[in-house]
Amino acid sequence: MPENPYLLLTPGPLSTTKRVKAAMLRDWCTWDKDYNDLVQDIRAKLVQLATKQPESYTSVLLQGSGTYCVESVIGSVIPQACKLAVLVNGAYGQRIVQMANLLGIETVALDFGETEPANPHHLDEVLTADSSITHVAMVHGETTTGMLNPLADIAGTVKRHGKVLIVDAMSTFGGIEMDVQELGVDFLISSCNKCIQGVPGFGFVIALKEQLEQCKGIARSLSLDLYDQWDSMERYGGKWRFTSPTHVVHAFHEALLELQDEGGVKARQLRYETNQRMLVRGMERLGFQTLLPARYHSPIITSFYFPESPSFTFERFYNEMKEEGFVLYPGKITAADTFRIGNIGDVHAADMERLIEAVARRRFWL
Repeated sequence: MPENPYLLLTPGPLSTTKRVKAAMLRDWCTWDKDYNDLVQDIRAKLVQLATKQPESYTSVLLQGSGTYCVESVIGSVIPQACKLAVLVNGAYGQRIVQMANLLGIETVALDFGETEPANPHHLDEVLTADSSITHVAMVHGETTTGMLNPLADIAGTVKRHGKVLIVDAMSTFGGIEMDVQELGVDFLISSCNKCIQGVPGFGFVIALKEQLEQCKGIARSLSLDLYDQWDSMERYGGKWRFTSPTHVVHAFHEALLELQDEGGVKARQLRYETNQRMLVRGMERLGFQTLLPARYHSPIITSFYFPESPSFTFERFYNEMKEEGFVLYPGKITAADTFRIGNIGDVHAADMERLIEAVARRRFWL
């Protein structure tokens, strides 16, 4: 298998190992029992990753990008007469608001700006003042900036008020330790091509069974009906309602085994944190400044300000880094000129060292 010409330093899709890629070299039948047994094994492994007490939780796989899964949850678990509060401090929180509005769900957006974390105290005030709010949605790792929102504090606030908690953990699940049962998360959403280090093609939802069982008939979409997808997988032993991405599923199963071999989520989180610290220290030595203070950083992706030089353009920087073997990410916030560098996937400390050396060689703006 040929080497990839560059390393993806993005929040996903990301660089995968040859072991994961090799799992896609066979063709598979969606009706075959061996394949459906594999799906069931994936579903069980996901719940085991999510909590030490898996009996109360289940998982559902759904075709498409992670955004499809977020919209599936928003459209399938919030009854018509209910009200959603969304914590917003980046593009992905805003996207949840947009989804809810398009689906006709009464929604209140708690906007914290792009460079401040979601505030549980403000959420507490809002929930105290408005008892009609029934569901709360948040993004755990907001890759717009690299912000890691305070999940435990927010979850505690939501549970004290007896509301249903929906967590977009797209860029954090499998890469940051968490226990959905201890936190009180009702629905957690992620994707196969993030911290578990698979390839794009489906996402998944880890759900509290007693909450998901109440969702029959709520969905505002046929293909994104979360309850019906789960019910089909339960009744037919892993069978998807519509054509599943069989090659991607096998790659994801291999990625789960690879995660286990690495030492689990704790070991992977340590690798990501090491990568991110090396990245920030190296970039700061070269004169770059991070958008966020270190206390807000996730170990997933980091935003950097453009250098204060009229000769710097991200397009040229991107192209020169690609020539060096690294693909970076453009900035996404509205208030400043930034770019982003991710460090998840098959990325290690030696890769961070090579990146810093490459940036030092290519400082054309000095």
